[in-house]
Order: sequence, then structure tokens, then C-alpha cells
Amino acid sequence: MEDKQQPQEFLFDAINYKILLIGIAVIALGFILMSGGGSDDPKVFNEAVFNFRRIRLAPTMVLIGFGITIYSILKKDKK
Repeated sequence: MEDKQQPQEFLFDAINYKILLIGIAVIALGFILMSGGGSDDPKVFNEAVFNFRRIRLAPTMVLIGFGITIYSILKKDKK
């Protein structure tokens, strides 16, 4: 008796992987936007730490990226 191997299928469709990569890229962009703003001299306070990009935009991008990745995992195929 020969066991016929079934062709191995991927866990998700190609569109799911594309959406997942977009979500990961958005998360990485959010973390890149959060970086920087430090001061070279510890005695001098730098206001750039609290600008709009680091406080509002970057965390929003990270949360949107996590939402996109969760959507890509939960998206069903049309079969």
C-alpha cells in the first residue's frame, strides 16, 4: 500500500500574506517615527520628545499596523 502524499498547502492565501506584510511595514514605520528626540546633554531638556509625531502619530501607526495584521490573520479565503 502506497500512501499518496497530498500537495502541501499554505496556511493562508497569497492576499493574506500581502496584507500581513503591509501591516508589519506599518508597525515598523510607527516605531521608526517614535525614535530620536533625545538630548546629548542630560542637563538640558529637549521639547522634541513631546511633539505630535512621537506622541500621536507614531502610536496610532503602530495600532493601525496591529489591526491590519490581525485582519490578515482572520480574513477567510473565498473557497
